[in-house]
Order: sequence, then structure tokens, then C-alpha cells
Amino acid sequence: MRRMAAVAAGILVALALAVPARADGPTAQPVETVPATGAVFYPSLLGLLPLLGGPHFCSASVLHSPSKNLVATAAHCVFGTGVGIEFAPLLHDNVLPAGTWTVQRIYIDPEWTKSFDPRHDIAILRVAPRAGKQLEDVVPGQPLGTPIAGAPVTVSGYPMGSRGRPVTCTAPLALVDGYSSIGCAGFGDGTSGGPWAQDGHLVGVIGGLEQGGCAPDVEYSTPFGASVQALFARAVAGGAGDVVPIGFTANAC
Repeated sequence: MRRMAAVAAGILVALALAVPARADGPTAQPVETVPATGAVFYPSLLGLLPLLGGPHFCSASVLHSPSKNLVATAAHCVFGTGVGIEFAPLLHDNVLPAGTWTVQRIYIDPEWTKSFDPRHDIAILRVAPRAGKQLEDVVPGQPLGTPIAGAPVTVSGYPMGSRGRPVTCTAPLALVDGYSSIGCAGFGDGTSGGPWAQDGHLVGVIGGLEQGGCAPDVEYSTPFGASVQALFARAVAGGAGDVVPIGFTANAC
């Protein structure tokens, strides 16, 4: 439950078989920014928490859509209706180059609400316009894609802490019990919801099995397929959002 600890702090195919992480495998490295990627803050209004240097509790990324106002993260990172949750894309070094965006609605799969099914550990957030612009007018998003086992995937996220830099790691994507997996050290609290990118497409978010991984050198993502496409279509349509329960799952660490 290493990623849910961060949430608690915030609120009070050939390689399609399991491929274990190796001790001599890659380690995520800090970088100034990662395209479309940012940190999620709660509780925050009017951008106050990130402006004051408060800690974030999860990561997220801009999802390309016709509405230009969607963000993808893990379902276990969000709760309620979205009130008090804010997204700061491209955050780094005490700088907010793309401002802070207020979450208006949350969309999740019904299976997450019913049982916190880790195969549906994804949330799509709709954010409000800012200064007359939609989010993708400021930060280009990544189109939704389907993961390809054996191909390189770049996984990124913001480790827990105040106003730091994101870390990123590229390694082959494996499938473990249907979940996307990558063998890479250096992630931890605060990185949940961070994007998995293949060929410029969003193919996962840190989460799913063990809410992203109990071992320090293995990361997971919920499967991206038909159910995620359906969730995306519902978010694009812009109907009523969901009320999300706090997402503790039975298989978390």
C-alpha cells in the first residue's frame, strides 16, 4: 500500500509472460519535465497548495481529447466529486509553468465503485477552463492507446515531496496476469497515476495490481483496453461525473 500512504497524507506477445525485475535493471531518473505530466494536489482551491509549496499526493497526465480538458490518473488517487483537487502540469523546481487546473468532474468505471477492482484503477478528470483557455490550449495531451508487450514504454511520475522534479524510466513492457508491468526502480509514494507512454500514446497509469507495485523495482498499470476506451468516451461526452469512494484495495501492500 505504498501509494495509498501518499493518498492518506494528502487527505489527513514474447514478453507477454511475467518478467521479473532484475536487481541490475534500470532506475528512474529525475528530469526537469515530462510532456503532458504533472502533479495532483488536495485539498487545494485557487491553486493555493501548489503556490505555497505544499506536497502533492499523486501524479497525472493530460489526455488528448476533442474537449481538450481531460486528465488521466489512477482511480485510487481521487475521491468524492473532485472538489478541492487540482492538477499542476509540468511542475518543477518551485515553478508552475502551465498554471494550476481545477478538477470539475471525475469519471471512473462502475467496477471500481463496486469492489475497487484493480483492473479498473483509472480515473479520467475533467478540468475547468483557465483564463479563457482549455488545458490542451496550454499543454498538449497524449492520445489514448493500447499497450504493446515487448515494446519500450516510458513511465513517469512525481515522487512524494514538495515541488520537486518528476522521474522517468524506459524499459520493455511486460504483461503480468493481464496487467502492464515494467522492471524499474526509483518510483514510490506520489507517483501513482503517472503516465505510461508508448510511441506518444498513453497506454497506462501507475496503479492496478498492488496499486502500482509493492516491490521497489516493479511497477504496474491497470489494463488499457475496451473498458478504458468506454470510460474515455463517457468523459468526452461530458455528462454527470461520478462520486468516488476512497480506493483502498484488498491486494494493496
